[in-house]
Amino acid sequence: MNPFALAVDRLLEVTVAGSFSRVGYATRSRVEGWIDPPSLAGRRALITGATSGLGFETAARLASLGAAVTFVARDDARARASADALRQRSRNDRIDFLVGDTSDLGDMRRVGALVAERGPLDVLIHNAGAITAQRTLSSQGFEMTVAAQLLGPFLLTSVLLPALRSASPGRVLTVSSGGMYSQKFDVSTLEMPAVGYDGVSAYARVKRAQVVLNHEWAHQVAAADVVFHAMHPGWTDTPGLAASLPRFYSLAKPWLRTPAQGADTLVWLASARDATRTSGDLWLDRHARAEHKVPWTRSRDPRRDQVELWRWCEERTEGW
Repeated sequence: MNPFALAVDRLLEVTVAGSFSRVGYATRSRVEGWIDPPSLAGRRALITGATSGLGFETAARLASLGAAVTFVARDDARARASADALRQRSRNDRIDFLVGDTSDLGDMRRVGALVAERGPLDVLIHNAGAITAQRTLSSQGFEMTVAAQLLGPFLLTSVLLPALRSASPGRVLTVSSGGMYSQKFDVSTLEMPAVGYDGVSAYARVKRAQVVLNHEWAHQVAAADVVFHAMHPGWTDTPGLAASLPRFYSLAKPWLRTPAQGADTLVWLASARDATRTSGDLWLDRHARAEHKVPWTRSRDPRRDQVELWRWCEERTEGW
């Protein structure tokens, strides 16, 4: 990156609002002269949460680049409609879906086994996620946010690891959120109790945990076999944001990124060769980013956090 582009990027990152908004995307893409990601012809991708918003946009972009795309959805009718729309938009017929709930460990074991039967998997994208206003439990009795966005993806990745290794290297990408910058990781507080439950905080804690777990996956698996990256899309105009944070959505709407802008780095990580040079990073706008904005969210022992979270996930997914 040239010195001017680097200075602009750093200035935007310091402002936060400038970085996360559509201003950050528009400025960086122009100043740095971004080019379209390379072809994905002959590659296979699996993505969760692709019936709307960021996930739909990502699936459409991957298919437009030539990838065979399978997505996971909870509702059969909605999935069929989305698959038809994706095929029409991308002009790629190699799009299908599997019905499954990322919060249900049995579903994730089944989905993973079905995908693994098809052979090597080049890209796995954990995108499904939502803020739940009321505390609810998954089929296995775990708090829903943790189950759907941490435990389910952990099990699905574990099942698909051989298929991902066969791609040499496979790529596992996790969509986090800028909200994680407000939280310090603490495995003991991941599952919020019913008393005092706050869906926004529960979501932000899990998004922080996703980044911690991303590091441990990178530690456990050689980058020559599979690379692991987390990313956050900035402030993006999606149905999920409008429904879960209506006041923020109303205030920030003029500055929100389009779904295509929010999905750009995810598509880039799924296709660009540069994305395989490292593993375990957090990305925004095609650059690895710092994981803390304020000092009180930093951990005294990040390595211990990773090991504790890994064991925590293993214990809860064992037997499924």
